[in-house]
Amino acid sequence: MIQPEWFHGEVKKRGITFFTGVPDSLLKSYCNVVAIQESDNHRIAANEGASVGLAAGHYLGSGAPSLVYLQNSGLGNLVNPLVSLASPDVYGIPMLLLIGWRGKPERPDEPQHMVQGRITRPMLECMNIPHLVLPDTPSSVEETLDHAFNVMKDESTPFALVVPKGRFEAVQYCPASLSELSRETAIQMIADALPRETLIVATTGKISRELYEYRIASKQSESSDFLTVGSMGHASAIALGLATSRPDRTVVCLDGDGAMLMHLGTIATIATSLPKNLIHIVLNNGCHESVGGLPSAADTVSLSALLEAAGYPSVSKVTTANELHQALTILKTGDMQALEVVVSAGSRNDLGRPKRTPREAKEAFMKAIHDT
Repeated sequence: MIQPEWFHGEVKKRGITFFTGVPDSLLKSYCNVVAIQESDNHRIAANEGASVGLAAGHYLGSGAPSLVYLQNSGLGNLVNPLVSLASPDVYGIPMLLLIGWRGKPERPDEPQHMVQGRITRPMLECMNIPHLVLPDTPSSVEETLDHAFNVMKDESTPFALVVPKGRFEAVQYCPASLSELSRETAIQMIADALPRETLIVATTGKISRELYEYRIASKQSESSDFLTVGSMGHASAIALGLATSRPDRTVVCLDGDGAMLMHLGTIATIATSLPKNLIHIVLNNGCHESVGGLPSAADTVSLSALLEAAGYPSVSKVTTANELHQALTILKTGDMQALEVVVSAGSRNDLGRPKRTPREAKEAFMKAIHDT
């Protein structure tokens, strides 16, 4: 295993002066070191493509490369700026990409990571991004970094280091709490308040897991819940498509702050045609909790103000259980279409995962819709 503080010193020693990206669970120890040590030279991006833009701007202004960190699921968000901006065939912007390798072949992982894991290195090869797997010994890491920085300098290109699970030693980061209301309690209150025939689209991460656990514990059917186990930031678009296709059913999107910000433009798309049967609920704990707890920017930005500015009518914001109870009473009347619920960070250590495969869950969800 690699000590993240040592690794951070090594990349800085070779000329990295700026750090940006979207947090990843496999890289959380290193991301935590960056957050602690680089407050003036670190920006958490809303999405991975934006981090490439930040790195490019920093290079243009300083002449120094940046480090961009991400989970391999974010590679899709990188494709356009990598090949049309940073590529040596276009502007030639050197930067070091640190990519968490979820779903590494022959290593068990969650279903949503397996396809991405198989195609991670082929994607980099297709984009002509030189890359290596980060080794697990200091001497080998030094050799790998020397090679990466030489290629970046000589070819004016991004270079990727692909990081398998367990490569970095643990470093803890404790996010600040925005509320005394836990996310799990808020989800339970929402689930209990909604009519049984309501269709819920829940975003990826712990929101989906906590909703699923509550359905099982309270012996409620989970078949009317679509748990979006991947495709972070797209649950609201799924909910819009579902609500448009089924105007006879109420559709609730259970979104997260980081997910909403990742593809913020979707709220403008929703607002232009907002169907009356769609309700958008954003659970805001101000951090990327599932991948280490680094801030999401929603600790300082008002998500309800963004929803209102996009054109959502009847937007409310609550921070306590009592306020949430009152808001849910209004929500059931159909007079509210967007709600920001400020919740605390943290979750149970024994939080489980859905037992069904994504394909099985999809089929059960569609059956629940079309049989009623």
